[in-house]
Amino acid sequence: MKIVRRLIYKEVLSAVAFVSLGFLALFFFFDLLDEMRSVGRVPGYTLSYALMAVALEIPNHLYELLPITVLIGTIFVMARFAQTSEFTIMRISGMGPWLALRTMVVLGLGFVLLTGILGDYLAPAAERLALQAQAKYLGRSKSTGSTGAWLKERVDGHTIAVNAGTVDANGRLQHVRIFEFDANGRMLQQLHAAHAQVAPTEGQWQLYEVQRSRFAYTDAAESDNIASSVVREHLPTLEYASNITGDMMLAAVHKPAHMPMLELWRFTQHLKANEQSAQKYEIEFWRKVFYPLSCLVMVVLALPFAYLHFRSSGIAGYIFGGVMAGISFFLLNNVFSYAGNLQHWSPLWSAAAPGLIYSALSLAAFGWLVARQ
Repeated sequence: MKIVRRLIYKEVLSAVAFVSLGFLALFFFFDLLDEMRSVGRVPGYTLSYALMAVALEIPNHLYELLPITVLIGTIFVMARFAQTSEFTIMRISGMGPWLALRTMVVLGLGFVLLTGILGDYLAPAAERLALQAQAKYLGRSKSTGSTGAWLKERVDGHTIAVNAGTVDANGRLQHVRIFEFDANGRMLQQLHAAHAQVAPTEGQWQLYEVQRSRFAYTDAAESDNIASSVVREHLPTLEYASNITGDMMLAAVHKPAHMPMLELWRFTQHLKANEQSAQKYEIEFWRKVFYPLSCLVMVVLALPFAYLHFRSSGIAGYIFGGVMAGISFFLLNNVFSYAGNLQHWSPLWSAAAPGLIYSALSLAAFGWLVARQ
């Protein structure tokens, strides 16, 4: 059985690698066409830098493509084994249904591990390098939208709202505004800084070119929200203590889909602790947990194709049907994500439901085909 398993692993890995290379070459070509618009028009931005920027997108593309390439490659191998009767010979040699299922599960777990490494380590690291290259050669920085990124925290009864406009390649926050309110909702101070450097894991802010406004209130009436005096000052630098870390601000800036799982988890807990909506980030966290497992769903979905009997004229139709089933899985995954966010479904079940549904369907098809043999 070791020889049989080795044959299956070799054929599937070769097919998946071939399909992945084909898709990556296509994405590389289109990304390069997009980058060519800046070559020669921006001083210092040459073709070599454009190739580097496009190459840094490859880990993220591979992370997004791997489940579907696993499905296509595995279906092709299983269908070819069935067409040439190789799988029939394997079954005669002692490969029963449970051994075949276990073989595919082990193979799928390898793809799960690869997808997890890509999504949590390689793709974010490559994206940071691409951001640095853009800032250096194109002068671009990471935009957070028209209103910037907002975070809130409560400290000793006070509420602090922090806003950052953009983040540069070195992780510095640009156009920072900090608003501090007391327990009655009255503003105590405003801080406007040209830029700020924040420690990644410690809430220590270093603000630069700061305009600070401090408000004082009379005790004539508790509901009096009109400041009796305002003190304004300009400071070249200012240290500001906050529980909001640099990683949290970067998490607010980046799209949830591009954040590592640990970063997403910490950011979600911060939002919950400060009574902010965390539904979108919770769903994205659980999606990132279950997304690598979709590779396991794909190989299980491909296994029933080995038990089919068809001639060469029908193999293309079966492969096409399997690919459409895989694409429908990703469509359902996105639908559950958006619907869960809108309908406030449980984030865990919103992310896990598509995988559970398709795993059950794959196992049911596998069991039905085995029972027919």
